[in-house]
Amino acid sequence: MFNNVDTKAALIKSKHNQFNRLTLIIFNYETMPYLILLLIAVIAVYLVFRKKKGPKPSVDDLKPVDYKTLLATHVNYYQKLDAAGKTRFEQLVNEFLQDIRIEGVGTEVTALDRALIASSAVIPIFGFPDWKYKNLTNVILYPDTFDGEFQFEGEDRNILGMVGSGYMNGQMLLSRGALMAGFSKSAGAGNAAIHEFVHLLDKADGETDGVPEYFMHHEYALPWLKMMHHEMHRIKEGNSDINPYALTSEAEFLAVAAEYFFEKPDQLKHKHPEIYEQLSKAFGQDLAE
Repeated sequence: MFNNVDTKAALIKSKHNQFNRLTLIIFNYETMPYLILLLIAVIAVYLVFRKKKGPKPSVDDLKPVDYKTLLATHVNYYQKLDAAGKTRFEQLVNEFLQDIRIEGVGTEVTALDRALIASSAVIPIFGFPDWKYKNLTNVILYPDTFDGEFQFEGEDRNILGMVGSGYMNGQMLLSRGALMAGFSKSAGAGNAAIHEFVHLLDKADGETDGVPEYFMHHEYALPWLKMMHHEMHRIKEGNSDINPYALTSEAEFLAVAAEYFFEKPDQLKHKHPEIYEQLSKAFGQDLAE
């Protein structure tokens, strides 16, 4: 009798264990898709937050930056402003640096780089209250000129800066050499970084065509086009001191003339009074003394 009871108990225990194993198998089979989805979700969250963190900041990023001193030392436009204008310029520089990411390719971005890039952005829009570059997300700084394939080594590197389009939309590429040259005392009437930001202003209405409708009133558009083509003819004939690169297109004429306007306003007003007047109205700034 004792043996029968033990045998029966052992049989019941064996069936119970088999039931538990079967239940575990069914549980694992049914929950496997959910576990996989959960794992994918965890990985996705990790990648998103990892991307948001961005690259490890450089030593320069971690230092407190006195942009006011950099502007006073390197930006002639800022130096000529009154106290209230300087305060507003500093504020706009800080806002730009908060809104727009600046990163280097083959080079480390310095505080001076940031100050000059932000100044190049602020100068053309200083006459516009509350302007934001909605068509720009980041600026990519190259150590030197680059080519059409965005390479900064080798031959045929003649690009100083460009505004991206297509898959590069929302990005601006600049050469550090051109950036520094534009703010040097020997810059003359040229500033490549300001040139590129004027392209962005021109592009704000959807077309980069030399007629920035967002800040050029409609009644001035036709006279501006006529004036532009007249001056382009003079450049072609060798009778103008405006950079011949302006002959490339109407968009390039606007950007080149804007460089002249912001870098040498007195000279532009003296040699090209009508162009100066049109640009003064368009940018909302009267810079000539």
